[in-house]
Amino acid sequence: MPVCQAEVVFRSKQVLLDDCLQEAAIVVGKDGCISKVLRAHQLASIPTNVEVIDGGENVIMPGLVDSHVHVNEPGRVSWEGYKTATKAAAAGGITTIVDMPLNSIPPTTTVQNLKTKLAAAEGQVHVDVAFWGGVIPGNQAELKGLVKAGVVGFKCFLCPSGVGEFPGVNTVDVVGALEELQDLDTVLAFHAECGLGTAHQGNGDPTEYETYLNTRPPEMEIEAIRIVCQLCAKYRVRCHIVHLSTAEGLPFIQATKAGGNPLTVETCHHYLNFASENIPKGATQYKCCPPIRNLSNQEQLWSAISSGAIDLVVSDHSPATADLKHLDDGDFLQAWGGIASVQFGLSLFWTQAQKRGLGILDLARLLSQKPASLCGLQNRKGQIKEGMDADLVIWNPNACFKVEDSIIQFKNKITPYLGMQLHGKVIRTVVRGQTVYQDGLPFPPPVGQLLLSA
Repeated sequence: MPVCQAEVVFRSKQVLLDDCLQEAAIVVGKDGCISKVLRAHQLASIPTNVEVIDGGENVIMPGLVDSHVHVNEPGRVSWEGYKTATKAAAAGGITTIVDMPLNSIPPTTTVQNLKTKLAAAEGQVHVDVAFWGGVIPGNQAELKGLVKAGVVGFKCFLCPSGVGEFPGVNTVDVVGALEELQDLDTVLAFHAECGLGTAHQGNGDPTEYETYLNTRPPEMEIEAIRIVCQLCAKYRVRCHIVHLSTAEGLPFIQATKAGGNPLTVETCHHYLNFASENIPKGATQYKCCPPIRNLSNQEQLWSAISSGAIDLVVSDHSPATADLKHLDDGDFLQAWGGIASVQFGLSLFWTQAQKRGLGILDLARLLSQKPASLCGLQNRKGQIKEGMDADLVIWNPNACFKVEDSIIQFKNKITPYLGMQLHGKVIRTVVRGQTVYQDGLPFPPPVGQLLLSA
């Protein structure tokens, strides 16, 4: 794998260190790790004869870690792929993504399938990429092998996933997986929705968002969250709830955490930016599972972020082609449920967070440090410290830009964020000391690594 071939120094008057912004310089060794952090009073000792990249007044903070990305390669490369997904990530200040186990063919449910995925990704990635394994009915015997092979953890669905090769699991399957993983340092992540029989079939105009919203009521999430919390408390395996959309599940989560159980929870940028009342008729680019709920619910999610009840914020980048999104007929019931956004997470979060009294330290915690910790990458990623990978984002918190088709790097440029004015512009993204994105310049050749945690 490529490594940084020469020392380089990154400096700025606003480096996020010791939980505050301060003038500092980050010295990167030839191995791509941070060899020294120099505070303001030490800047005279910056090494000579090395490249110094001065960020001026721009913020330098740890590169983002997006622990919930569907890359879809191999098998569904018309939806997305490693090259385009990681270019988009780099343009958004993300230095590591963690690839979900489904929507690729094959899914990452066996060691052999992981090898197939690694072969597809090799040489294509512009940022570092780690991998989730999957829990499906019947693959219990594969789980320990996948941990040994280096997946960061596992993902399962408590309802149908939407793709046939990754079926949902029942409680018996989950218990079998937890028993298999009980003595291992890993995590089981849950798509926390349970089916509620045939009571919610979607009566009404399929082009109205409310018709779709009624098919996936909060009760689906609440019941699944209740089950996950009980199992987490019983088996004491780290459990994680992905893409929380309903604030009504938070009391179960808070009670489980208060009991000292190893539970974490994420939400996504779309739940924090959009409200069901404002979704236009036929605008299927807004469809995701679980669905975007109302404005009151959104504000409760923001309150949970401020209080620490929600641990991290991710994209759940799940793109699809125009025909699968049913853009032509605007049918929410038939459209693929997934939102493409991996490129814009930093700016999306910052645009909204400022309005709610949250700062850059909160951004770094929720979008860098906590996702790295979830995936067992906390000794390499998510903070600026000596010995850690020199993964950095240099960005201007005061700059604005408009999301336009021409700047989107992911493959299918179908996104509800098109046309939005966002605050916070990425100037440069650095992976292990190497610039992988610089605003206004062509992308350099891919230098990302495939991260296997074992």
